[in-house]
Amino acid sequence: MIRYIDEHKDQFGVEAICRGLRPAVRGFITSRGYRAAKTRPPSARQLKDELLVPEIVRLHAENYGVYGVRKMHALIRRPS
Repeated sequence: MIRYIDEHKDQFGVEAICRGLRPAVRGFITSRGYRAAKTRPPSARQLKDELLVPEIVRLHAENYGVYGVRKMHALIRRPS
């Protein structure tokens, strides 16, 4: 949702987007929560994902793009 707000805040404004989406999306953040999320440093999970996603994409492509979740998980967990 942060990315959606970033893409449309110039057109509608952060507060208007948050106010409009709050009834439609359960647990949607407030404009104050949005600003807090933008200033928060990346979590350990986000940092780990940034390293893993390119590796997963590479492995998937090496296996002709046919591996599903189970095979990809086993491939990643397999010792090199």
